[in-house]
Amino acid sequence: MKVLLVTMYFPPAGGGGVQRPLKLAQYLPALGIETHVLAPEDPKWVHRDPELRVPTQAWIHRTRYVGPRARKPAEELRAADGFERALVQAQVTARRLLVPDASVTWNLTAIPAALKIVRQEEIDVVITTSPPGSVHFVGAAVKRATGARWVADLRDPLVANQQRRSDTLATRAREAVAEQVGRLVARQADGVSCVSEAIAEEARGLGARGLVRTIANGCDFDDVAGLGYRPGPRFRITHAGSFFGSRDPRPFLHAFRDADLDAVARFVGDFRSTDREWAESLGLGDRLELLDYLPRTESLRLQRDSEALLLLIPDASGRGKGVLSGKVFEYLAVERPILALVPPDGAAADLIRETGAGTVVAPEDVDGIRGALEDLHERFESGGLPDVVLSEDVREGLSRRARVEEMASLLQEVA
Repeated sequence: MKVLLVTMYFPPAGGGGVQRPLKLAQYLPALGIETHVLAPEDPKWVHRDPELRVPTQAWIHRTRYVGPRARKPAEELRAADGFERALVQAQVTARRLLVPDASVTWNLTAIPAALKIVRQEEIDVVITTSPPGSVHFVGAAVKRATGARWVADLRDPLVANQQRRSDTLATRAREAVAEQVGRLVARQADGVSCVSEAIAEEARGLGARGLVRTIANGCDFDDVAGLGYRPGPRFRITHAGSFFGSRDPRPFLHAFRDADLDAVARFVGDFRSTDREWAESLGLGDRLELLDYLPRTESLRLQRDSEALLLLIPDASGRGKGVLSGKVFEYLAVERPILALVPPDGAAADLIRETGAGTVVAPEDVDGIRGALEDLHERFESGGLPDVVLSEDVREGLSRRARVEEMASLLQEVA
């Protein structure tokens, strides 16, 4: 079987969204599936990670990305004034006019390139993996023009958005178009793979005609092999990942301040300037470390060398219950205790409890968070916090290779 994986996020781009397509490209060839990848020459993504290795067993095709560069508009607007601010505002507004997302212009080069690859290489199945949702236009176009089968891989909901913070005309317009993309996927895709059951339910609710499978993200145990943990002189809790949308560090930092422990809260990744200013106003001094985006290898090293890990998933009016992000599996692979500030009746909470990997507290329960912090700190002071030990069966079931095997099975059914 031959497959073409179409993805916006692929090295040299960095960030969490790269890992799922990167691991598909790594493991599918080992399962006997000839794998081709179509990705932008330069996705103009916010972060780059030159340390990520491109799999040598997959065929990598690049095409020009003609879309706008990814931005952090709130940060840019805060840093600009006068004419520069007006220019930034104009650029941000122009970007928001692109629907369903700002990357939709990549289709101008991606669709012709995908058609050429499918015909020349006699591709059996094309996989389009989102976000961004507009990448699925490539799958629909290829299927219609060539008859190749199409699997839409959904890492985020196409319609519901748990990170939505505003209710503006532009937001509603994007959501309306996103729903049309969702219906396009439902009507035409031969298979839909989803990282969580909540996303799979959304796909079924849109009337999906093809196979719908929940294929969660997986743990990359090999990526953390050899990384060591040494108990520090102070309790260290680390959050890895950027803050965007409704993700909010303030309830945790409130609790951390009130607990008044000899401890360090370490945040690795983009921290909004408004949150930074607020956090610095708490007077935490050297108890707070704010580190900018780091390459994945360094981020994993810091996670591993921590007493505990902080997971944040907002409730977002109930939309956060179904979120099972790649960060959950990254933390499980690191095997340090997790303080999971997530919806207690959600998918992430269920997995944390099932694996015995940590403590679950509602994301806005300041008193509950403080109590959990005090408990972790007391255990650290009383003899240390041992690694989270997962059984071999659990490790195998959660491994990235097992997830890619599930994808390979779906591809065989579709083909």
